Amino acid sequence: MTGFWITLIILLAAATALFVGAGWRQRQASSGDRDRLNTDFYQQRLRELEHDEAEGVVSERPEMVRELQQTLLTDVPGDAAARAHHSSRWVLLPGVIVLVLVSVGVYLKTGGLALLAGWQSVQQEYPALRARVMDPNAQPLTMEELARLQLGLRTSLQNDPQNLNDWAMLGRLGMVLNNATDASQAFEHALQLAPDNLELQQDYAEVLTRSSDPQDNRQANMLLKDLLKRDHSNVRTLSLLAFNAFEQQQYSEAIGAWQVMLKLLPAGDRRITMIERSIEQAKTDAGQQNSQLALTVSLTPEAEKMLPPGGVLYISVSDGVSPVPVAVKRLPLSHFPLSLTLDDSNAMMPDRLLSAQHQVQVRVRISRDGSANPQSGDWFGLSAVTPWDGHQPMAVEVNQQQP
Repeated sequence: MTGFWITLIILLAAATALFVGAGWRQRQASSGDRDRLNTDFYQQRLRELEHDEAEGVVSERPEMVRELQQTLLTDVPGDAAARAHHSSRWVLLPGVIVLVLVSVGVYLKTGGLALLAGWQSVQQEYPALRARVMDPNAQPLTMEELARLQLGLRTSLQNDPQNLNDWAMLGRLGMVLNNATDASQAFEHALQLAPDNLELQQDYAEVLTRSSDPQDNRQANMLLKDLLKRDHSNVRTLSLLAFNAFEQQQYSEAIGAWQVMLKLLPAGDRRITMIERSIEQAKTDAGQQNSQLALTVSLTPEAEKMLPPGGVLYISVSDGVSPVPVAVKRLPLSHFPLSLTLDDSNAMMPDRLLSAQHQVQVRVRISRDGSANPQSGDWFGLSAVTPWDGHQPMAVEVNQQQP
């Protein structure tokens, strides 16, 4: 920072010197030109007097010469006048002050001094931030600290552009910070240094898969298929390929990749359940799923005696874990027992379909006033959490009253 201020002072001094020098030379040139004109006029008048005297026109030449000399002394200042003129250079001082103030003000407004100070602060913090991110026992970095680490890493790579590990770290930071462009560029640099590195190729394919550009998605698909040819049992490559295909609505390809993964994963692996749900979701989106929940609703005699006129029947299906329903159906009260079906058309959210569930719990409630919120005194029934393959029927008895 000290070097910056020294440079700034030198530039201001140079600009001031140019300003003062140009103004002073202009004033000196103006004064010199005036003195030369006065002297030339004096010499011309002397020649004219000599000519007039020779012709007998002028008889008092000495007196007229003295008057011309007096006029010349008045028009061409002596040493005292020169000194006074010399002191007048201070009139340039306000201009110098304005020049300095305007220059400094414009730089502070548009020159990015705050950004420079921030960058220098990051450079000081960078070693400590890097040590923390490399230490598994250290406190995790916040998103702001990760952004500062990314800036410090970029600066470090300016001095060491052949550092493969730093390029890979920069790409992964870009992924964490959701900056696909930075991540993509960093992995491209890394792959120039290590074109056959499988992990870097997978990271690069993941960035391309996350991109909103369809061309990037297609490039990722081609890259992943090429990696799969070299190692057809790599679980991460299969996972990325399945996700990429699913995002491009190539459901058959996604389902195939996930099914291969199920064969490769060991029994009890936590990813199996997620993969099975993903397969069901893909089948549903592809129109290959025809799951329906056939439900029979019955009432206890006590509940049937208290059926309200104009009441409404609410049926909600959940996965037995989250309280948010997967599917909901609303019907006017009619005769009981009541048989009905629910399917994906009754889903609450498009990304949580009934056909993708492997267990369900059904709640049936009779609302007296049609309110969607449970009211004290409402009758309801609740099934057990039941494994579901998408086809077996279920029955619920309304036998409880809301406290």
